[in-house]
Amino acid sequence: MIFEKLAALIAEQFNVSADSVTMETSFTDDLNADSVDIVDLSMALEEEFGIEELGEEEASSIATVGDLVRFLQNKID
Repeated sequence: MIFEKLAALIAEQFNVSADSVTMETSFTDDLNADSVDIVDLSMALEEEFGIEELGEEEASSIATVGDLVRFLQNKID
């Protein structure tokens, strides 16, 4: 459930197909995300999942979509 919502959100933010987003997708290597992209995604996550803004330390520990899914599972559960 989280992954599907996240894949759709990432697809929209990074202008890629949701089908191309996997748990192994790297934000920097595969999506060419920069710090502005990460801030934008963080704000979208706040809105979609009702979580607080990602701190710098939290954001720096998230390299792949799978990392983000696990982070969200811990935040939401």
